[in-house]
Amino acid sequence: MDIHSLRWRLVDRPGSWGARRREARSRWLGETFPELTEMSVIDLGGRVGFWRQLPVRPKHVHVVNLEPSSADLPEGVTVDYGDACALPAEIAARRYDLAFSNSVIEHVGGHERRLRFAEAVHTLAPAHWVQTPYRYFPIEPHWIAPGMQFLPVAARREIARTWPLAYTPGRTREEALSRVLWIELLDRTQMRSYFPDSELRSEKAYGLTKSLIAYKR
Repeated sequence: MDIHSLRWRLVDRPGSWGARRREARSRWLGETFPELTEMSVIDLGGRVGFWRQLPVRPKHVHVVNLEPSSADLPEGVTVDYGDACALPAEIAARRYDLAFSNSVIEHVGGHERRLRFAEAVHTLAPAHWVQTPYRYFPIEPHWIAPGMQFLPVAARREIARTWPLAYTPGRTREEALSRVLWIELLDRTQMRSYFPDSELRSEKAYGLTKSLIAYKR
C-alpha cells in the first residue's frame, strides 16, 4: 500500500474508520437534540460539507468561518466570513437555538481566544455542542502521528514538515511551524473551565477517550 494513500484509507474516504467515527458523532448529535429539524444552528468555524452529509438537518444552519466556502449551498444553509472569537456585530447580535462547533476550539490561538470563543457559544444560543480532540489520546489526530502532541515544538515542526500521513504537510520549516503553533489540544480540565455548566461526553476509540464533547440542552 502506498504510504501516501494510507491516510485516505484510514480516515478520509467514505467507509473508513474516521468516517465511521464522524457518522457516529452525527448520530449522537441527533439523539441529543431530537428536535434538531426545528432548530436554528450557528456553526462556529465549521464547514458546509458536514451539514450536507448529515442524515437529519436543522431547519437552518448559519456557518461562520475564516475560510472561503463553495457557492453551491444546500437548502437552509447560509455562510458568512467571520472570526468566531470576534464575531461581526451583526452576527453577535443574533440568537439561535443551538451553537455548534466541531474540532475548532483547539485551533483558535491560546487561552484568551478560547475564552472568547466559549463566550460566543454561551451568548449565541441556550444550547450548545462543542467537540474537540482529546489531548491525551495517543495519536495526534491532525497528523496521525503517535505522541506528536507531547514533543518539543522543534520536533513537532519537523514531523509536520515530513510526516507522510499529514493532511497538508508544511513544505517549509516556517509553514510547518505555523501549523504546529496553531494547534493546541485540550484536556478535560480545560473543557470544564470553558463550559462549566455543560455535560462532558467522552468519545471512545479502543477503550480510550478520543475526543470530548461539551453539550447543553
